[in-house]
Amino acid sequence: MIRAGIVGGTGYTGVELLRILALHGQVEVAVVTSRSDDGTRVDALYPSLRGSINVSFTKPDVESLATCDVVFFATPNGTAMLMAEQLLVRNVKVIDLSADFRIKDANEWSKWYGMKHACPDLISEAVYGLPEINRAQIVDATLIACPGCYPTAVQLGFLPLIEQGLIETNHLIADVKSGVSGAGRKASVATLMSETGESFKAYAATGHRHLPEIAQGLSLAAGKQVGLTFVPHLVPMIRGIQATLYAQLEGDAATQLQTLYEQRYTHEPFVDVLPAGVHPDTRNVRGSNNCQISVLVPQESDTVVVLSVIDNLVKGAAGQAVQNMNLMFAFDEKQGLETIALYP
Repeated sequence: MIRAGIVGGTGYTGVELLRILALHGQVEVAVVTSRSDDGTRVDALYPSLRGSINVSFTKPDVESLATCDVVFFATPNGTAMLMAEQLLVRNVKVIDLSADFRIKDANEWSKWYGMKHACPDLISEAVYGLPEINRAQIVDATLIACPGCYPTAVQLGFLPLIEQGLIETNHLIADVKSGVSGAGRKASVATLMSETGESFKAYAATGHRHLPEIAQGLSLAAGKQVGLTFVPHLVPMIRGIQATLYAQLEGDAATQLQTLYEQRYTHEPFVDVLPAGVHPDTRNVRGSNNCQISVLVPQESDTVVVLSVIDNLVKGAAGQAVQNMNLMFAFDEKQGLETIALYP
């Protein structure tokens, strides 16, 4: 049994962590922080956790968090980097769900996130927590940079093609749609249901913060810099991401794509390659840690289309964080994450 702390326990990602960890047989949720709800019982704010989580919110404090074996940061960008080093020197493992340690170039990070990085020396120590590519490194890691939701769906979709050199990588296209929970729990007119309902829009088409993270991961897989056009969209649903990915095939690779994807992910517990011709649906992964993928070649052309869907709060955030924790502490990788998707 290990003790876990959650910094930022009142946002959607923090609550999802609480939901998952409450049913994890190897974890005691010992510390949950929130400045605004200090002293309030967690299950008073979230009655769905009654009988499962028996702690109260406290203000973030390094000394109390240092009593934990692992601390999750479900916080806005710029918070984890202020506390991570103090926890690491106390032998506490850190799993950061924000973007603080994802981008390896501190100057590039500052460009996209609008602030100076507080501990650039730690960036090189952070392991990028996408188990499907970094499982061995995650096992031995003390600091995990948990991938973003868009980067998870896009990278899992493109990786098999890039790893095998089957596509032209200078002009990759990622057309991605997300539910409104991806914007977080903060009050915002733009994400009110009366603003998003019965509507559908692209945003940040000239450059989204997740672009450098996705390009970094795909470039590492390709062994060279890739060219990527990434356009996110907001759709009027709560959870889910649908990534539609386009690339030009090299040679006559089309006939082997289904087998390629099935073989690449055959041992991955949370990636489900659907049968040929079957399209994934976000409702079929809602509430689960699964990524469902289809690979298609329309009209026998030289364009490959990959469809990749995840729940942005689970495989795109809290579930992936727990998957990383399981690897770091030598638990069964699937423990606490074997929830079947909700339907309807």
